Amino acid sequence: MLVFDTAGTTITCKAMVARAAKQPLVEETITVDPPQAGEVRVRVIANALCHTDIYTLDGNDPEGLFPCILGHEAGCIVESVGEGVTSVTVGDKDVPAYTPQCCQPTCIFCMSPKTNLCPAIRSTQGKGVMPDGTSRFKDKDGNPIYHFMGCSTMSEYTVLAEISCAKIDSDAPLNKMCLFGCGIATGLGAVWNTCKVEVNSTVAVFGLGAVGLAVIQGAKMAGASRIIAVDTNPKKFDAALKLGATDCVDSSSIKDKPIQQHIAGTMTPWGVDYTFDCTGNTEVMRAALECSHRGWGTSCIIGVAAAGHEISTRPFQLVTGRTWKGTAFGGFKSRRDIPMLVERCMKGELPIDHYITHRFTGVNETNKAVDALHSGDCLRAVVEYSMEG
Repeated sequence: MLVFDTAGTTITCKAMVARAAKQPLVEETITVDPPQAGEVRVRVIANALCHTDIYTLDGNDPEGLFPCILGHEAGCIVESVGEGVTSVTVGDKDVPAYTPQCCQPTCIFCMSPKTNLCPAIRSTQGKGVMPDGTSRFKDKDGNPIYHFMGCSTMSEYTVLAEISCAKIDSDAPLNKMCLFGCGIATGLGAVWNTCKVEVNSTVAVFGLGAVGLAVIQGAKMAGASRIIAVDTNPKKFDAALKLGATDCVDSSSIKDKPIQQHIAGTMTPWGVDYTFDCTGNTEVMRAALECSHRGWGTSCIIGVAAAGHEISTRPFQLVTGRTWKGTAFGGFKSRRDIPMLVERCMKGELPIDHYITHRFTGVNETNKAVDALHSGDCLRAVVEYSMEG
């Protein structure tokens, strides 16, 4: 077990800093201030790269701020806690949650079973600062560095709001459970929570990255009878079939008609019950909606589109019974549900090892993980910063 003697002091550590959009991350020595009231400082053990990090690094995020420390899919150990923190203590393992859960009786979002979108710290999180409006990070010259998604886990140490800390089993391997911090949980939850896919439903999944494969895994576990996997890269089909896809379609090979007409017309008479966009491409979002079943089909947007892009379809598509919805973190209430996902994984009910295709060691190898994610054959690249104990 890690022993910490740094409580109340400023920690000096290594971090990968995004100085500007479209530029490689820079390894820097930074300082991390102690946690303030309601905050938790953690040692990051492992960080998995998510396409949302790359989305911001590539300059597509309208809220992207620089310089910042990216990263939001991680496994951590609590190093120290600020005043008033009661839900975690030093030595606890946790998964940072970019979608917090304040659990306050006065929060209509946390109290509602309809959503997980707690807005308690949304305004400051979107501005790249902690709830008191300041940053806990400084570079070697003493200049502040912005936080990212309330997590900033491309650093050996980071500071989180207590309401963004999902405490997990002390025996859970952080270099695997970090995956539940974003993409895998999002795909599973889109199926189980947002759409509530029923037994014998038919499903189409557009985009076979880690999120799309998690949708397939979740749909198979929910009892879907037919799962159509759609991508322009046939190399991804083997993984989709292993997780439960029944059909695979290379949409780039369909020349005579739009892919939505191929699915709703050629492959099926009226479309499928549920469709999921995992691409962030607004044309694909439209295609997914338009091949959902006439009369009752539901299409769920998971992928995040680039700044300024808008969705469109003919209103008649909705008039004839289709529902268009979206999901954030798969509708999971983070502090309640991440521990549940970890527990199911540890029991063998929810395998996730297959998503980790690349591993790297040391925060300084994060750029290699970025390159791997850009390569097209990477689902999740996990960078391990240190041992758990």
